[in-house]
Amino acid sequence: MKKIITLMFLCFLRITLVNGQTTGEKGQIAGHVADEKHLPVMYGAVSLLSAADSIQVKSAITTEKGEFKFLNLLPGTYFITVEWVGYEKKLNGPFTISAEQQLLNVPQIVILPDTKQLHTVNIIGQKPLIERKSNVLIMNVANSTLAAGSTALEILSKAPGLSIDNEGNISLRGKPGVNVMIDGKLTYLSTTQLTNLLRTTDGNAIQTIELMTNPSAKYDAAGTGGMINIKLKKNTNYGTNGTLTAGGGYGSYYKSNAGVTLNHRSKNINLFGNYNFTGNKEYEDMNINRSTSAFDEKTYFDQQGRDLYLRKNNSYKAGIDYYLGDKNIIGFAMSGYSNHMNADNNINTLIGSRPGVIDSTVTAANLGKIKYTSQTYNLNYKAVLDTSGQELNADLDYSRFNNDNSVTYTNNFYNAAGVIAKAPLIFRNITPTRVKILAAKVDYVYPFNPKMKLETGVKGSYVTTDNDFQSEDFTGNNWVNDPAQSNRFTYKEQVSAAYANFHREFKSTTIQLGLRAELTYSEGNSVTLQNVVKRNYLDLFPNLSIQQSLSKDHEIGFSYSSRINRPDYQSLNPFIYFSDLYTFSKGNPQLKPEYANSFELSYGYKKTTNVTFGYIHTKDVMTTTLLTDTVKKTLLIYEQNLAARSTVSMNINRPVAITGWWNTNNDATLYYSRFSSPDLSGAPFKNGKLTFMMNTTQTFTLNPTMNAELSANYQSAQVFGTYIARPVYGVDLGISKSFADKKATIKLAASDLFNTRKIVVKSAIPLQDYNLSQKQESRIFRLTFSYNFGSSGVKAVRERSNSSEGEQNRVKSGN
Repeated sequence: MKKIITLMFLCFLRITLVNGQTTGEKGQIAGHVADEKHLPVMYGAVSLLSAADSIQVKSAITTEKGEFKFLNLLPGTYFITVEWVGYEKKLNGPFTISAEQQLLNVPQIVILPDTKQLHTVNIIGQKPLIERKSNVLIMNVANSTLAAGSTALEILSKAPGLSIDNEGNISLRGKPGVNVMIDGKLTYLSTTQLTNLLRTTDGNAIQTIELMTNPSAKYDAAGTGGMINIKLKKNTNYGTNGTLTAGGGYGSYYKSNAGVTLNHRSKNINLFGNYNFTGNKEYEDMNINRSTSAFDEKTYFDQQGRDLYLRKNNSYKAGIDYYLGDKNIIGFAMSGYSNHMNADNNINTLIGSRPGVIDSTVTAANLGKIKYTSQTYNLNYKAVLDTSGQELNADLDYSRFNNDNSVTYTNNFYNAAGVIAKAPLIFRNITPTRVKILAAKVDYVYPFNPKMKLETGVKGSYVTTDNDFQSEDFTGNNWVNDPAQSNRFTYKEQVSAAYANFHREFKSTTIQLGLRAELTYSEGNSVTLQNVVKRNYLDLFPNLSIQQSLSKDHEIGFSYSSRINRPDYQSLNPFIYFSDLYTFSKGNPQLKPEYANSFELSYGYKKTTNVTFGYIHTKDVMTTTLLTDTVKKTLLIYEQNLAARSTVSMNINRPVAITGWWNTNNDATLYYSRFSSPDLSGAPFKNGKLTFMMNTTQTFTLNPTMNAELSANYQSAQVFGTYIARPVYGVDLGISKSFADKKATIKLAASDLFNTRKIVVKSAIPLQDYNLSQKQESRIFRLTFSYNFGSSGVKAVRERSNSSEGEQNRVKSGN
């Protein structure tokens, strides 16, 4: 870590000194690009073409002031083209460099919006809700009416090819182990923590969601099933501006959200910040029907429970960018959240020797108080080394998470006649968790020419966690510690990584070849049990991507990547967490990382229709298993390694424009997954199933200021390790209206219109008998209002990617 920080400082010092020097090279063309309002065009693409044959000689990106410069030019005549998103491509020239005219400043180049006029109707291009670029599927959430007021988790559950099981595990086209990034940064959260974080991330704050099945070596190798990058909205205007958002909703209980985004941009400083609040009350019903057999005696359990949650979540972010001239930017940002939740869980357990017969009853009233806080600090630096695209980025991050969870369990026991059978059993679990993350990374891009570049970088992360699990019994009106159940668990992990990624474009072929090396050291220490598990391993992760254009309308591609999933910190902690007396989860300190090799073959037609065939094989696959203890008659939720999982898939994505006002996007996936293990609960295990997934989104332009959207998805039965899930389906509907010169927007949305989304699973192990159903509050009607204020001049905002995202992904956030 010290070496990486030192390297960052030396790079910063060297690049700043080099960029401060002047050049005496001859043969130079310089200029300035502005829009129709004569405001600078920032980060526009400028190309220098030979007038003789129109071949591109050099390329450049305009600076913050709209300036560009081409150096070291040979005598000759040139044209200049300028391209900027949403604006017409502009050809300028000719311009001549000669022995007499070596330094040339061209007149200001003005570009105009790409607006086509038909009689009196202006037609301006708008991004579709779903689009594909190379190997990335992009959901333009900011354009979606259904995203208003929804959470990130709800939006992801409807994404093409995605499925989320009852434990919150995300699968992409049948491939579990998907890693989630926010603004290009891994979150380092456990599955439960990530689910909670996504559940409280407001959909109004999301710009796009990117789905990547085979990411390049530039990204962390974590994520055997692929990666999801959630990009949050960023203000793009000069001066002072912002957005106000407020909304409310109702399903069975109320929902509320509010937020503000502010941005101020002057010549050398950019200040930004946002704050979002959500306050929701929601329910979840859970039913478990199961039986256990021991010594020729069978016991039946019928458990019915309702959980009520009251959530109040606050999230914030603030930062500053300072421009050290045109080529160097240094920035600082801080972000965090403070989330509170009260849980009221009531469970009735009916126990009998035969189905329908009640021999005894246990009623449980479990009250929980949970508080989660987090702060992340990021120092970043960017240097643009020349006009060809050579640049260096550096990030230093420090994050800390404080999770405090206290649950009191009150259990009452009754006989068959409903009379109290014995004294109540009252106990509580207190689970404070402290997590600290220090991470640093440096990325460097060197373009050999406009069609060939090399990306390299290094990264280091150091994570420590401390879980002090305390179990106490209520005895004699006092809380007494139970040493048999209490446990302190500490964990530390250090990952050092380096990568190289080579990109080359030919006439009709594009090749990307990369290699990433990651050295991992981890130590899990169960202090109470005096059990220490240490691991130290080095892994290499190659990746390859080839895109071949066959003709104007036809393109094929092939990609391969090798990836890893490390256990999250919570899954390694061996303490027992109770849902009730008969259902609980337990960590596994012996859990090993899983490794996967993924292959994809794709075909594209007219940049619209895409067909993809995929195969992935994962060894030591980490799987959530539901295991029955026939002696204690309990159901254990336990994470363990199975030998292997193999998945073969086919995906078709096809947008269809039915009329000028009605457009659709349709995505279908067919896949077969197979799990296997030579020994699971004392017997060989195999479980496989063919699954079909379908997602269709219909958008309707009712008039220039009103749009409607309808989305429907279906997932047939599928396998998740040791259990099988029944089909899940639902329909969502929304409508939006803009006014006040499109500065204000009001959206009305209904999620799960017919209240059909429900998770039902059963055991895939023949000797185990259980059926579990979960029904969350899913039919919700929401009304959301947003208003944009301030200046409207276009500016460019930096894309940030801090160095600790991956580590944060494995910390529970409890949102």
